[in-house]
Amino acid sequence: MQLPRFSGTGIALVTPFKKDDSVDFRALADVVEHVVKNGVEYLVALGTTGETPVLSEDEQKAIVRHIIEVNQGRVPVVVGMGGNNTAALTRKINSWDLSGVDAILTASPYYNKPSQRGIHAHYMAVAEASPLPVIIYNVPSRTGSNISADTTLTLASESEKFIGIKEASGDMNQVMAIAEKKPERFLLISGDDALALPMISLGGSGVISVVGNAFPRQFSEMVRLALANRWEEARRIHFSLLEIIRQLFTEGSPPGIKAALNILNICENHVRLPLVPVSRSTYAKLDELIKSIPI
Repeated sequence: MQLPRFSGTGIALVTPFKKDDSVDFRALADVVEHVVKNGVEYLVALGTTGETPVLSEDEQKAIVRHIIEVNQGRVPVVVGMGGNNTAALTRKINSWDLSGVDAILTASPYYNKPSQRGIHAHYMAVAEASPLPVIIYNVPSRTGSNISADTTLTLASESEKFIGIKEASGDMNQVMAIAEKKPERFLLISGDDALALPMISLGGSGVISVVGNAFPRQFSEMVRLALANRWEEARRIHFSLLEIIRQLFTEGSPPGIKAALNILNICENHVRLPLVPVSRSTYAKLDELIKSIPI
């Protein structure tokens, strides 16, 4: 099934670290190979799952270059670029080498708690600065403010630079309001693994996934089945992974997915402070659940 660009499953890639806290580029290559060879539709670098807030700008650039090099053009690459200083963010977009990058994912400004007018003005400034398509990212649990459905729809109608939204509000009424009135070209992307299936049923185009780092074949197949209206088969996979998804987030993300990837021998179980690895009990529960899933 050939999907339109940025439909299907994108993977919010982890950033593996060594014991000395340095970036483990060999393990990063292993993660990229694992997800691409198992059928995901695109890659997302420098998201929350990639622990971007604790990466230096030089590390961020090196990670993006490495992902592009390993990927070798097999699937599109999206790069997260966000911030709560609009002027600094637009300068960053203008200064980076974005060759090999297909789109930018940018979260609503955090901490400042701007009004809807401020959020709208921020995104219009980003659209003007970006040479690439822009995916809006709404994640109120992390930013402290919600992008309303009206603001999303206004942005979608005012600039074709905005190609979609990663919606992680968890508010299905808001999701439905966007799905009902959005332009056909504008993608409604789930930012929550557990809600990917119901969001597709409402007109969503797919997901940017955390669990897909560990189970790319199963999760991307579930998404494709749902997009093809093969609901019974899609639900079967959804429910087989649902408890693992819940466990991945019991002590925050990305510590949970790092533990899962360690259990699968794909990367080390290291995160940078202020994050810490999951507890022994959560690790043991993930180990038990993962062993029950055919790899």
